Amino acid sequence: MNQNSFEIISALLKRQSGLIIGRDKLYLLETRLAGMLKREKLRDLNALADLLRNPANDHMAREVVEAMTTNESFFFRDDKPFLHFRNQALPKLLVARTGAAPLRVWSAAASSGQEAYSLAMIINECQAAVGSRKIEILGTDIAREQLARAKSGTYSQFEVQRGLPVQMLLKYFTRDDQQWKINDQIRSMVEFREWNLLSDSAALGKFDVIFCRNVLIYFDQSTKSRVLDFLSKQLAPDGFLYLGGAETVLGLTDKLIPMEKERGVYVRADQVVQEKMRA
Repeated sequence: MNQNSFEIISALLKRQSGLIIGRDKLYLLETRLAGMLKREKLRDLNALADLLRNPANDHMAREVVEAMTTNESFFFRDDKPFLHFRNQALPKLLVARTGAAPLRVWSAAASSGQEAYSLAMIINECQAAVGSRKIEILGTDIAREQLARAKSGTYSQFEVQRGLPVQMLLKYFTRDDQQWKINDQIRSMVEFREWNLLSDSAALGKFDVIFCRNVLIYFDQSTKSRVLDFLSKQLAPDGFLYLGGAETVLGLTDKLIPMEKERGVYVRADQVVQEKMRA
């Protein structure tokens, strides 16, 4: 693959998804785009890059982005953020919220839906505390194929064995031949929507809880800062942001700070300042 072709594809990925890919990851391009090259009868990635120059091939550009976007996801991934959500964030927010306004949760970069459904199952398990309060869970991603899978709520044996407790599998899923289908009650709790994290998220409204885990690691510094600023604007003043264990806001934004003694949990800096002033 020549340098010019590489720059066309890498620039496309950064522009449309924020994904940064260096020449050392050329093998990923070759592996993940092999099926597309074969279907379109293209000799190599140089031929694909030539087609991507033409705005009329925007559908191909989208397919390249979807193919290159990492869609790794499984139920209750890493566990600790979900325990914090269940034992600390959710009880605190339920006490703080009064009236008919819904409690809103956002699973950003939701992929095939396991994270969003994990949150829905936790909320259902806490139904006694939740009571009649309305809960809205939104899962977003840029990959249409993954969103379609998420909406179906259907997973393979391998997928339900990754992190999903057996008691929850039996309680919330039904066996359908070689697949497991999540029940209608849990599926109805989650709305899935196509959304790009590089877009200004104001149209999505405010959220009490945002999960945006293991996404920033694929961005450069300026893109990380941009996304974190967007997220901070959409986070309720007393809300909680969950990032991946290897991710941080330090040196990227002054609008969010880590919670003391908690890894991967962040709150709005202005809220902490106000609480200290009141104290």
